Amino acid sequence: MFPRLLHYGNFNLPTYGFLVSLGVLTGLWISVRNSVKEDIDADDAWNLGIVVVLCGIIGAKILYIVNDWSSYAAHPREIFSLSTLQAGGVFSGGLVGGLLAAAWFIRKHDMPVLATCDAFAPGLAFGHAIGRLGCFAAGCCYGKPTAHFWGVTFTNPLAYEIVGTPLHQALEPTQLFECGVELFNFFLLMWLFKRKKFDGQVFAAYLCLYGVARYFLEFLRGDPGRGSVFGGIMTGTQLISICLVILGGAIWWFRSGAGLREPVTVSR
Repeated sequence: MFPRLLHYGNFNLPTYGFLVSLGVLTGLWISVRNSVKEDIDADDAWNLGIVVVLCGIIGAKILYIVNDWSSYAAHPREIFSLSTLQAGGVFSGGLVGGLLAAAWFIRKHDMPVLATCDAFAPGLAFGHAIGRLGCFAAGCCYGKPTAHFWGVTFTNPLAYEIVGTPLHQALEPTQLFECGVELFNFFLLMWLFKRKKFDGQVFAAYLCLYGVARYFLEFLRGDPGRGSVFGGIMTGTQLISICLVILGGAIWWFRSGAGLREPVTVSR
């Protein structure tokens, strides 16, 4: 809708970059506040957040390139082009990259693993919600053509020039759908954070909630480079979403004690 927030002479401030940066900073602030409540050192929390963000950006970009590898293999110089840099990335790739970085940092600094993940989960959801507004403004991550009343029509030529957004046709507002999902997740996770019964409960809930939502939202996405696995049965992002749900379910099962209980025996 509004790819460029400010334009003065040679200076351009992309709306996407501004909102993503705002989402990152706000999400980190929420995460550090939650970490302090878990008796985690604030400096360690800030440093963890910075490492996770940087590695998340790298992971999102890597999966973006992998999903459209046939195009990049034919034109390898495009990997380092300005258009690729401006195109953002795939959030699920960023999530995996961030989780791997978090595992390394938490282990190195001897932080409580699941309690730290609980503290960061709501901030991640809120920051992602703001970031998706940036996607909507830029026109990236757009949906398939639709005849539904909620369809949105992009008309700004910059959206087409930068990310190839189809103009003058109604599209599924997948960016707004995901923003709404993540806002819901944020409020639910914050409610759960204050009432959790075991470490890992909030993080497990986030993995399951986001994994399920992202799996089904993929059916509405219309932007290229979705990638495919198992002969085109699903996209790479859907496979990652399934893995997130399995991981979240496993954490909940074992940490709640359900997976450790003795089997019930019936005396005769």
